[in-house]
Order: sequence, then C-alpha cells, then structure tokens
Amino acid sequence: MSLLVLASGQLVISLDYNIVYVALPDIGAGLGFSDHDLQWVVSAYVVATGGFLLLGGRAADLLGRRRMFVLAALLYAGSSLVGGLSQTPGVLVAVRAVQGIGGSLLFPATLSLINTLYDEGPQRNRALAVWGAAGAGGLCFGSLLGGVLVEAFGWPSVFFVNVPIAGALAVAGWLLFPADGPWDRSRRFDVTGALAATGGVTLLVFVLVQAPAEGWDTPATLTSAALSGCLLTVFAVVERRSREPLVPARMFAHRGLLVAMAVTALFSATFSSVPYFLTLYFQTVHGYSAVATGLAFLVPAVVVAVGTQAGERAVSAFGVRRMLVGGMVLGAAGATLLGLGLTSAGSYPVLLPGIVLLGLGQGAAWTGMWIAASAGVAPGDQGVASGMASTSLQVGGAVGLAVLVALAGGVGQNASGPGLLDGIRTALFAIAAGIGCGALALLVSRRTTGP
Repeated sequence: MSLLVLASGQLVISLDYNIVYVALPDIGAGLGFSDHDLQWVVSAYVVATGGFLLLGGRAADLLGRRRMFVLAALLYAGSSLVGGLSQTPGVLVAVRAVQGIGGSLLFPATLSLINTLYDEGPQRNRALAVWGAAGAGGLCFGSLLGGVLVEAFGWPSVFFVNVPIAGALAVAGWLLFPADGPWDRSRRFDVTGALAATGGVTLLVFVLVQAPAEGWDTPATLTSAALSGCLLTVFAVVERRSREPLVPARMFAHRGLLVAMAVTALFSATFSSVPYFLTLYFQTVHGYSAVATGLAFLVPAVVVAVGTQAGERAVSAFGVRRMLVGGMVLGAAGATLLGLGLTSAGSYPVLLPGIVLLGLGQGAAWTGMWIAASAGVAPGDQGVASGMASTSLQVGGAVGLAVLVALAGGVGQNASGPGLLDGIRTALFAIAAGIGCGALALLVSRRTTGP
C-alpha cells in the first residue's frame, strides 16, 4: 500500500507538469494572457521546481520524509484549488510557481522514502520500477486527460482534478508512512548555502527557459546569468566552510551518484524533449485536436511503462551499467527511426517502430538511473542525493530543450510550413545523436574504470 501512495505521488508530479500543455490556448483566451506571457504558465513551474530541489532534498533528510511528503501534497492541493479559481494571469503564474515548489519538495521526499523503506537490491529496484512507470504514465496520459477535461469542463478542470488526489495523498502518507520521530534540533540548515543555491539554480533555470525566446543578449538574460554565477560561487565557498553544508562534500566523492547525475541530465535533455516536438508535429503540422493528441501519446505511455519494468529485470540480469547502455542504444535507434518517419503525410503507424524502441529505451533508462543514484548512499543522505540527481534532471531538460529548439531553427507553437517539419526532424536526429554519445561514454567509462 505504501508503494501505491509513493507511485501516486510521482504520478501527480508528472501529471501536473504535462496536463496544462493542451489547456494553454484556452487559458490564454480565458484569462487574457499575451502570446509572450503565456509560456510562463509552464515556465513558472519549471523554474520553481528546478530552483528548490536541493533545498527540498535536504529538508527531507533533516525535517523528516513523511512530514515533507504531506506538506508537499497539501501545497499541491491548495495551489491547485486557487489555480482553478484564478481570474488574472498574475495569480495563475504565481500558483504555478507554488506548485513547482510543491514538486521540489515532493519529488525528493518520495524518492528518499523509497530508498529508505526498501532495501538496496531487487526489492528497491522493483519499487523504483513501479514508481518510474507511474511517472512515465503521468507524462503521457496527462496530455489525454488534459484534452478530455478541457473539452468537457473548461481549462479550470485541469487544476481542480489535482485537489482531491493531492489531498488524499497527504492523508494516506500521514497514515501509512513510518513516523519521522522528533526533529533533531542539533542538526541545522545551512541557511546561507540554501539561499545561495536556491537563488543561483532558480536564476540559471530562468535563463535557460527565457533566453531561447527572448534572446541571449537581452539585459534580463545577462543580468540573471551574472547573478546566478555569483550566487553559485557564493554557494561553493559557503559549502566548503560550513559545518553542516546543504550538500556535504562527501556526496561529490560518490562516483556512482555523479555518473547518475550526468545520466539524468542527458536523459532529460534528450528523451524528455521528445514530447515537445511530437506535440508540435501532431497539433501544428497535422492539426490534431487536444484529445487526438492525447490519444496519440497513449502508445508511448504504455511502452515506456513496459520499459520501466523490463529495466528492473535487466538490472538483475546484467547490472545497472549494461542495462543503461542497452536502454540508451534502444533509445538512439528509436529516435532515429522516429525522425525518419515524420512526414507531411502524417501516417501514425509509420511512427510506431520508432515510438516502441524509443519508449522501451526511455523506460529502462529511467529506472536504471534512479537505481544508480541511490546505490551505496547512506540513509541519512538519500534526500540530498535525490535532490542532486533531480536538480540535474531539471537543469539538463532546460539546457537540452533550449539547444534543440535552436538547432531546429527556433521552431515553436506559432511556426508553420515545411521549415517546421524539417526543424522537428533535425531535433529528433540530434536527440538520437545525444543518446548515442551518452551510451558510448558509459562504455568508455566502464573500460577505463572497471565495473
């Protein structure tokens, strides 16, 4: 039962991230967003989540994993209720930022609960596979659910649907998870480090989200980048001197965690960028409705879920590194086939071979990278390890999408014509190349350092 609640927590995180995409046109029309500002319905969530993940991970270690899980679920429920009732663009963007903070608390709390409730090895691997399947399902089913809700009940329904789910998660977490025990007040937050890291990472993600649309040489981009660099430098200095740092130096001596962070960044930059370009292909190139687009993502959702389970079994048979390499090779092959299958004729069956290979590789790699991130980490550091890996996931995704959009010639929701299709193909081939290079790097790393 505990695993069901933890998987549901991951489902809420991924669902909340993706469900608003198909509602954006209705949100823009209903609240009077300008074309320029509408992106912040998504970006506010991404920026807040990326900026607060390290703090959320350490909070789970110091304040209690059950406490942070319940608090995060309540944040989701309350902010979703306000979001559905919003009457102005500013309120809705603020709500999305609060939801992002909820995600930054819930993700590491959920992951560290799995890594402490289940022993390292097959038991934990199985739990992570179930958790990963729930997240993959939320990312893909979010499009379908969002389309159905918007057409039936209007855009506020994509926020209201979270209220009972998140509320039930808070109650279930409080009743089912082990009590955290009294707060050890001898252990303190590194307040200066926490503020510097949160501010620095938040500004970094802001730059990576904003710059592709606004330009890399605008005053806002340059100022934010400079402030981010200063704050991250302060964070590095403070961490070296602090008695109880936000990110203990011993974490950087954990080679498995560092490799897992690199894999999560690459995963988010490549695999996680595919839905963006497929959505453009379905809706802009071929004019799919919101519901039809959601239905088109059903096959990827099922295949990715199957891949997470296959990945868990492959880890037991071949080891984490070999399974990751195999999953990434499958993903690279799938992205290549998918790029070749994107045509102006728009035949969906032609895409299926690429979708299946890509989805299997994505699911397997998702399970494997979280197994790698938790392996050998002490129970008291599982929260911050989860925060470090998930921060690299967020930053990698922001960097990857910015680079891919630039490579694709700046394609976006308002692009049209043959150039858009060529740009989408270019992005898919770049994703295939990136995944393939990652697999090669893992192979080279193994030969030079051993298993």
